[in-house]
Amino acid sequence: MDQPTATQRCERVLDAVSSAVIADEEFLETVMTGILARGHVLLEDVPGTGKTLTARSFADALGLSFSRIQFTPDLLPADITGSNVYDEGTGEFEFSPGPVFANVVLADEINRAPPKTQAALLEAMGEGQVTVDGTTHELPDPFFVLATQNPVEQEGTFGLPEAQRDRFIVKTTMGYPDFGGERELVDRRADRTAKAPSVESVVDGREVAAIQRVLESVRVDDKLRDYVVALGRTTREDDRVDVGVSPRGIQRLFEAARARAVIAGREYVVPDDVKRVAEPTFAHRLVLTDEATVRGTDRSEVVADVLDRVEVPAVKSSV
Repeated sequence: MDQPTATQRCERVLDAVSSAVIADEEFLETVMTGILARGHVLLEDVPGTGKTLTARSFADALGLSFSRIQFTPDLLPADITGSNVYDEGTGEFEFSPGPVFANVVLADEINRAPPKTQAALLEAMGEGQVTVDGTTHELPDPFFVLATQNPVEQEGTFGLPEAQRDRFIVKTTMGYPDFGGERELVDRRADRTAKAPSVESVVDGREVAAIQRVLESVRVDDKLRDYVVALGRTTREDDRVDVGVSPRGIQRLFEAARARAVIAGREYVVPDDVKRVAEPTFAHRLVLTDEATVRGTDRSEVVADVLDRVEVPAVKSSV
């Protein structure tokens, strides 16, 4: 598949999802960026903004299998990965796959489960497999986790471990819809017998892998590669930051920038691609110092300051 075809497929998916989800274009493009870059996406917002509908709509539009896991304080790791079940007929234990065995897995309210259960997703997200009782089971390909979480200040939530936050390529927020969007929601609700908004498949699920491979042909100038690395390293030098962006985070920024270029209809990356994905790719990876936390420092502010400090390279648009 070539870049123009991949861009066209992305446009179809975004158009289909936007017909059901009341959200701004930038938010939907950020989610699409994560999917294109073969990453996992973390959606954070207050309840009732449409996070769950967003995840289901992307799965439907991409023609992929979908599974939803509701995270609760009593959820066990085996409830996610599956377990070995004794079969009386054969007298043997057989593996019974858990809900994680789907192309798109919605980890709903992931931070309402304790850290041990959250960690059950680490191997799946990092390696595309799960290990149960010493036996490794491959997950479907492609495999994405679209996790939703409520703000940690809310009652009954646990903060995600740093290692797990690092597994998400981007973290984004839906925000409240504008007046027109909320009015449309009210109009939809007026007829309670009507079905909830649904999305038809606009892409053959077998094409998703081909769309993702297009990123490998997207050109990135050497100066831009240096720029990506410099941004990541500069986060480690900020006085407000205890732990800066990891090498994995720098690689994810590179991948997200290429995905953004494809969505924008280009076969090369420009500085604006990097700048647009820097905040959702970097912010959730930062660990602030205790002093910065007490002062209420926002991680997004740190990323914005880093973008201001690092010189933007001059590259030709044709790369």
